[in-house]
Amino acid sequence: MDYQLLIAVGVGIIALLFMILKLKIQAFIALLIVCILVGIIAGLSPEMILNSMKNGMGGTLGFVATVVGLGALFGGMLEHSGGAQGLAKYILQLAGEKNASWAMMITGFIIAIPVFFDVAFIILVPVVYAIARNTKKSVLLYAIPLLAGLAITHSFIPPTPGPVAVADILEANLGWVIILGFITGIPAAIVSGPIFAKYISKKIEVTLPSDTETYILKDKEYPNPITIITIIALPILLIVLKTVFLGDWMNEYLLPKSVIYVISLLGHPFTALIIANLLAWYILGIRRGTSRDQLLKLSMKSFQPAGAIILLTGAGGAFKQILVDTKAGEMLASSLQSSYIHPLLFAFVVAALIRILQGSATTAMIAAAGITSPIILAGDFTAAQIALFVISIASGATILSHVNDSGFWLVGQYLGLTEKQTFRSWTVMTTLIAITGVLMSLLLWYIF
Repeated sequence: MDYQLLIAVGVGIIALLFMILKLKIQAFIALLIVCILVGIIAGLSPEMILNSMKNGMGGTLGFVATVVGLGALFGGMLEHSGGAQGLAKYILQLAGEKNASWAMMITGFIIAIPVFFDVAFIILVPVVYAIARNTKKSVLLYAIPLLAGLAITHSFIPPTPGPVAVADILEANLGWVIILGFITGIPAAIVSGPIFAKYISKKIEVTLPSDTETYILKDKEYPNPITIITIIALPILLIVLKTVFLGDWMNEYLLPKSVIYVISLLGHPFTALIIANLLAWYILGIRRGTSRDQLLKLSMKSFQPAGAIILLTGAGGAFKQILVDTKAGEMLASSLQSSYIHPLLFAFVVAALIRILQGSATTAMIAAAGITSPIILAGDFTAAQIALFVISIASGATILSHVNDSGFWLVGQYLGLTEKQTFRSWTVMTTLIAITGVLMSLLLWYIF
């Protein structure tokens, strides 16, 4: 074993956490500094270090920037149109007041596909207030399922930025990530959502904050909820169809070249999201009376939260490339192969440690993906198993949200919880998501 490479990786990870936690340096800059530091300790020349960073960042951003940008634009249109509230009301009507906690879980699960977690929560929390007032029951009975649905989709299912970034760094098939994200996410949502909410709402008495808004828009102001579901589902279905019909197992059926061409084009995330955006632009914008100037301003506003995530992902790609080019990744992979720890558990633990120490789920996912990627490059894994690495990392990056995570304070503030109550509800919920997610990943590993 080359101990110089081992030292380089160890120093790099410690330096990354020190800069983020102690010095409060932005994660994007911290990752770039760590790339240089690891390269120096590993003995790379300055030209090799900087070329690795350039190649790693460029290779990652070519895909991630486009997908995250298109996803942010799509989410902005949905937020502006009132589609999120309309969909929530529609699902509540179908489920009935008795099953409102399940309805909120489903709503969160769907809405977080195109809309960022914190934005989706702020949009939908008035609906939670309204149900709690109508039923005279604890706000946690409805808020926890909503949060579970939002958190799981945000971490597990593309085109949300986290799983897209990890999938690109690990070179995972996005269709498989979506399929396995749903299979893993549904039981995780049930356990951490309605089931946990039913328990915790009896343990914690929470009254609604006095200044809460509980208005619901009039029916005529809502976009058609079926239309909303269709537009959200369309890009996901196109990406999954490409994975299904152009997978290795379909070769024996010898599809016509014209069919393969069409599926390849329409099933690529770029094309699928462009189609969804054009439909949203017209149906949720133009047809509902929004001017083209307003839509342009909305588009520019939608891109703002995506910028930081795109840059952070690029830095993660650079970190991955440094580990590959220094051969430190190969050493890490060979060490893991000679140990008894399952590779999925290794990915989970790395993501979980970074998440607990520095708080940001996105930073934990991207850093863990960079550390884990050489293991995948050195191994002989199926497309489905590589996708399960993405889910395992996402699970680890969701665990134990506490005071260093902005989501902890956002949830506590909007639901009127004390820090202790937020720990007992929100923090436990995120941990249930993580544990269920990694257990499901391990189970699916032996099926696919």
